[in-house]
Formats: sequence, structure tokens, C-alpha cells
Amino acid sequence: MGFIAFLKTQFIVHLLIGFVFVVSGLIINFIQLCTLVLWPINKQFYRRVNCRLAYSLWSQLVMLLEWWSGTECTLFSDQATVNTFGKEHVIIILNHNFEIDFLCGWTMTERFGVLGSSKVLAKRELLYVPLIGWTWYFLEIVFCKRKWEEDRDTVIEGLKRLSDYPEYMWFLLYCEGTRFTETKHRISMEVAESKGLPKLKYHLLPRTKGFTTAVQCLRGTVSAVYDVTLNFRGNKNPSLLGILYGKKYEADMCVRRFPLEDIPQDEKEAANWLHKLYQEKDALQEMYNQEGIFPGQQFKPPRRPWTLLNFLFWATVLLSPLFTFGFGVFASGSPLLILAFLGFVGAASFGVRRLIGVTEIEKGSSYGNQEFKKKE
Repeated sequence: MGFIAFLKTQFIVHLLIGFVFVVSGLIINFIQLCTLVLWPINKQFYRRVNCRLAYSLWSQLVMLLEWWSGTECTLFSDQATVNTFGKEHVIIILNHNFEIDFLCGWTMTERFGVLGSSKVLAKRELLYVPLIGWTWYFLEIVFCKRKWEEDRDTVIEGLKRLSDYPEYMWFLLYCEGTRFTETKHRISMEVAESKGLPKLKYHLLPRTKGFTTAVQCLRGTVSAVYDVTLNFRGNKNPSLLGILYGKKYEADMCVRRFPLEDIPQDEKEAANWLHKLYQEKDALQEMYNQEGIFPGQQFKPPRRPWTLLNFLFWATVLLSPLFTFGFGVFASGSPLLILAFLGFVGAASFGVRRLIGVTEIEKGSSYGNQEFKKKE
């Protein structure tokens, strides 16, 4: 094992990376709070500023994927589709099978210049997660409780507010509503059978309300829907902890572009279109599992240096005073100060681990198990 590889496995290094992310995130959140005064003066300027502030935070996670772990992402698509990347407002449909599926999506948005302005329809619980939810709040992310009767007005209002967004945005939808697990899949297929819908092997039954509402509200703003089907070579199931330990993965993403005018305006027909799309996604996953490759031309967009430079900037600004302070604490010889400093380190470690836990499948929500609970 080389020295760099050894460093990537050390807890203290992980703690320092987490310290930089958390403290820079709190600084960014404070700056975002201050920018609220810009909203009534110049809303579009407020949005552009917050896109760049969000980029400064999210790109640190992308840096871990691209530069720290060296994970490679290959696109399977066609040249005409790739030529549109970063040049239009779009809705992204991504399968929700992996702990780092969002991070693979982010690395593509970064390489095509739309990371800061990327959007998502997120569960409301994330609004209260420090750094993640707070940053999303200032980015006008649409939050939902995943109960359509309560969400309808909030979601429609949030989507319509994005109709004049000044920078190209990729709006991410996890139409399955939750991450894939065997239990959720079994329940989902029972629902599919009861509704007379074809069963899926690799996906949960898509929930259509969010998709049809997004298409309806963003029609005239969004140009297309990008269907993205993600898988990893070698049947790997990567995690954020694995990325932190420097494990390299190879992600393959099949991207298909559907002009918005090809999607029916009628809600029921649009829902049927989505169900058909997921049947096609299932076929793509079957092909990948059998042949180890998606159809289409292969593209490997080069990683850009900005994520690494951004992290190095924050690390320089934040770690220099931390090392100076830590050295002073131990040099003082005061047991009270040393214990307080070690307590701070322990609290920081706990906080970083909790943030990582948000991505773990086994700690995911019980959403998707509701029918099972009713049966019990």
C-alpha cells in the first residue's frame, strides 16, 4: 500500500475532511442567510449568488468522488444528446438503487457546469438536516412530505416559482420515491399486480404524481426529460464511506433524451408514459447485468480542476488555524483544555458520521413499506 493510499484509510484524515466540509458549510449557510436581503432588490442576482455558494459546498463531495477515490463515470448516449448537456433546463429521472447515486449525478452536473443550479424534489425531513437542508432552502429546493393531499399546493407553488430561473437547471426526480430494497420491491410489485401493471425486476413502481406535476408546471421552461439509468461495473454496491476510504468505482450511466413535447399533456397519459419508461429502464438494467454494458456511444467527460481547487482553498483557510489552536492547547499542558479539545474532536466525529448516515440504505426511510404496515 502506497503512502497516499494509506492516508486515505486513516480516521484522522477523514475527520479533517469532515471538519472542512462542516465548517465551510456553516460559513456558506451564514453567507446565504445574509443574501436574503438581495431577494426583494434583485431576485435573479440572489439566485446567481446562491448557485455559486452552493457549488462551493457540493463540489467538495464531488471532489471526493473524482479526485480522492478516482471513481470514473462513463456515459452511454449519443452525440446529439451530449451536445445539449448544460445548455437547457431539463428534468432528470434517475434510478434510486445506490447510496451514492446522487453523487454520480452531481459529478455529471459539475462537468457540464450546472452543479450549483441543480434542483431536486426532496423529502421534507432533509430540510432540517444541517448544511444539506439549509443550503437547499436558499436554493429554492421543492420539499414534500410524500403525502400528495398535503403536498399538492406546496409542490405546484415551488415548481412554478422556478419557471424564471436564470441559470440552466437540472431538476432531479427519484420517481420511485425511496431507495430500492428487497422488502420495498416485494411490496411494490404486489401493488403493481393489484393495479394490473407489468412487474419490474430492478426498480420499484414509479409514483407518477410528482412527475406529472413537474412536467405540467415546468412546461415552457424545461426543454426535455433526461432518463438516466445507473449501474456499477463488477456488480459493486458503493457507499460514501467507501469513497471516503479512497475506494475506486466505475460508474456507467445510460442517458436518453426525450423532448418535452413528446410527453403527453394529459395526466393519465403522462403517467402511462412514465410506467412504460420504467419498463424500458428495467430492460436496460437486464442488458447491463447480462452483458456488462449499456447501449449507445461511450463518453467520458473530463473532470475539471475547480472541485479540487475549491477544496484546497477551504482546507487552507480552515485547517491552518485549527492546527495552530490544537498545538497551543497541548502545549499549554492544561488537562481541562486538552479534554475540551478532545471532546470537540469527538463531537465533530459524531456529526460527520451522522451526515454520512443520511446516505446509507439500511438507515433509509420506511417510505415504501406503508402498504406492508397496513397489511400487518
